[in-house]
Amino acid sequence: MLPYIVTHAKAPVPIVLSIPHCGTAFPDEIKDDYHPHLAAAPDDTDWFVDQLYDFAAEMGITTIRAHYSRWVIDLNRPPDSQPLYSDGRIITGLCPLTDFHGNSIYQKNEPDEAEVACRLATYYFPYHRKVQELLDETKATFGQALLWDAHSIRRFVPTIHKERFPDLILGSADGLSAHASLVETALAALGSGRFGLSHNYPFKGGHITRSFGNPQAHQHALQLEMSKELYMDDTETQYDLPRANAIREVLRRTFHQLIQKLQTT
Repeated sequence: MLPYIVTHAKAPVPIVLSIPHCGTAFPDEIKDDYHPHLAAAPDDTDWFVDQLYDFAAEMGITTIRAHYSRWVIDLNRPPDSQPLYSDGRIITGLCPLTDFHGNSIYQKNEPDEAEVACRLATYYFPYHRKVQELLDETKATFGQALLWDAHSIRRFVPTIHKERFPDLILGSADGLSAHASLVETALAALGSGRFGLSHNYPFKGGHITRSFGNPQAHQHALQLEMSKELYMDDTETQYDLPRANAIREVLRRTFHQLIQKLQTT
């Protein structure tokens, strides 16, 4: 099984959608190393984000999404596992040993240096190479491309942030990962509904946004983090269709306006 799944759009537009944390699978050769009750439903998963964005193909957006859990290897961390933030929050590593709450996820055989290298080669680099391939194809057609990196998180994770997270958090790597006009367009569209919106705080984009965003090369990247309450029930365990439909309309409008901006600039 490839470490990613790609849904190609028949009539493409200049946006590629990445969903790196929706995977829930574990490779057979390591799945028994994890605590079974945790691996059965890995809590740090961006649950149902692929379902939330399943309208993307009909808009012409090609999607790449992870097959394997971020507990196997986190596709949104630097390959050298350097921390993305230095403000004291818990930051799980490239091959996490704990969940967001600091609980050990392994019952045996924590990955050593050789195992990490194997996972990089087998799962991590293929995903990143495919993302770049999709962006290159998009740039060849349209002259530029935008990578939208889609994420979700529980409303309150005190080990990461002492306060409840905003509804929506747009990350642009402090304005470095995308042209200012695209950032402004995204902020205006996301903020046009009833949902609260923050920019670059408390998340400003992970490794995917920071590494693929290169506006000088006509390659832009934005990350959207959202509270799971926007599309899941109050327990943040089940998909909630009415809630999901409300935020989907905002996402559709945001993509529509970004497509227009990309095709006219």
